Amino acid sequence: MTAVLPSLALALLCLLWAGAEVPVQPGFNSEKFAGTWHVVAAFSNCSSFLKMKDLMMSSITTISFTPEGDVVMNIIWSLPDRCQKIELFYHQNGQAGRYMGTSQGKSDMRVMETDYSSYAITYEILRSEEEFSVGMQLLTREQDVSPQLLEKFEELIPTVGLTKDMLAVFPKTGECQEGAGWHAR
Repeated sequence: MTAVLPSLALALLCLLWAGAEVPVQPGFNSEKFAGTWHVVAAFSNCSSFLKMKDLMMSSITTISFTPEGDVVMNIIWSLPDRCQKIELFYHQNGQAGRYMGTSQGKSDMRVMETDYSSYAITYEILRSEEEFSVGMQLLTREQDVSPQLLEKFEELIPTVGLTKDMLAVFPKTGECQEGAGWHAR
């Protein structure tokens, strides 16, 4: 066991270092980024994500910014049997496009790339008492995603040390309506 601990610590340090190398959108503009996005694909080594990824459908995320530059994300996940509404808060980390969250552990979320009008790619490191995970999401303004954009997203998987079996391309879903079947978290 004592021989395994230094290897585990080294692996975690490598992942942390890799996270430090992930870029943030140059000249990030929060006003252009705010609004409604569809999460159409994601990959992660998070155990909860890996268990649920085959049941998930595309989600709708509304992003807004506080006057202090913090992010508020209202997410509506369409699950097979219900709609799940989640609200997440991220504090600006001193660099536009990079934010820290504490809702489910400590997270470091970055807007890696966006053209503001059609797509965005986000990267997140999550550290909780149970695990350390990394993941990325492909967001689009419309529910449809082009094959070229999806291919570009898939090419990022090995750059963060993950594998293609950790990818989920979410099927389209009808928008959840407020009312029956809603569960807030």
